[in-house]
Amino acid sequence: MEWRASHILVKDRALAQNILQRLKKGGDFRALAKEFSTCPSKSKGGDLGWFGPGQMVPPFEKAVVKLSQGRISDIVQTQFGFHIIKKTGQRG
Repeated sequence: MEWRASHILVKDRALAQNILQRLKKGGDFRALAKEFSTCPSKSKGGDLGWFGPGQMVPPFEKAVVKLSQGRISDIVQTQFGFHIIKKTGQRG
């Protein structure tokens, strides 16, 4: 199984909550990723491409597996910071 996802990564939980609220009100995920994410993927609107089991840290992978395609996660904390994840694909 492989998944495709985009994410917005920030260092501050309060900022992550603010971004999540904006997304719930119809905010554009790609635009918000470009504006706020600290990950290099921000230049691609947060797109991480395809990845398989074990390629992402466990809390991130677990969140992606649980999401339905096109859905956005709640805030997921990892050692890198606070992620908001959008599942964009699944195959295999």
